[in-house]
Amino acid sequence: MKKTILGLTLALLFGTHSLLSQDNCSKYYPLEEGTTFQYTMYNKKGKTEGITDYRVTNVDNSGGETSATMAMKFTDKKGKEAFTSDYKYTCTGKGIKIDFNSLLPEAMTSQFKDMEYEITGTDIELPNDLSVGQTLDDANVTMAISMAGVNMNIEVNMINRKVEKRESVTTPAGTFDCYVLYNDTQSKTMGANQTFPSRLWLAEGVGMIKQETYKKDGALMSSMALTQFSK
Repeated sequence: MKKTILGLTLALLFGTHSLLSQDNCSKYYPLEEGTTFQYTMYNKKGKTEGITDYRVTNVDNSGGETSATMAMKFTDKKGKEAFTSDYKYTCTGKGIKIDFNSLLPEAMTSQFKDMEYEITGTDIELPNDLSVGQTLDDANVTMAISMAGVNMNIEVNMINRKVEKRESVTTPAGTFDCYVLYNDTQSKTMGANQTFPSRLWLAEGVGMIKQETYKKDGALMSSMALTQFSK
């Protein structure tokens, strides 16, 4: 379950939730109520680890911004519904911004529901004007937890974000022309530090098509691909 939560968190941070208005908001993310996305998660051997379904449930346009709510449901490899959650997004004509207060999966925060905790961070941004070689801003989220006089921090930093190249990629949902985005994700929990390189394939008008996460030596650790899309 820990790897599943990490995969979902990385997906969120990378922009897996393909949600923002192509007409007046984001070039890459269609935001229409009722739009659905399904992603299948695979382990390093290509075996299915679970399926995540997303649906745009609410879109609001006001004050020059578009905000959206995405409902998420994760089903494990045995077909059992593991958890659900909602996520918030904000978009202007320049691109999208994801609120880090909404990024930690409910399955993670529910473990600390009886404890005092605070979530802070810097929103991840994805501009409309992507180009090969472009450097993107870093982002981070920290969850500070207090229990029985003991303080604990969970920290995730997204660094070295850049647009590597363009290439065509095929999944069960079709073939798409994509930008390939790279970054390193640093995870710090109770003194344990880990770094996971990752790549995201992003298509105009659809959003994330594929995402891969690697070990530090470059070996594939897990992947996620778009298997269904409708709007």
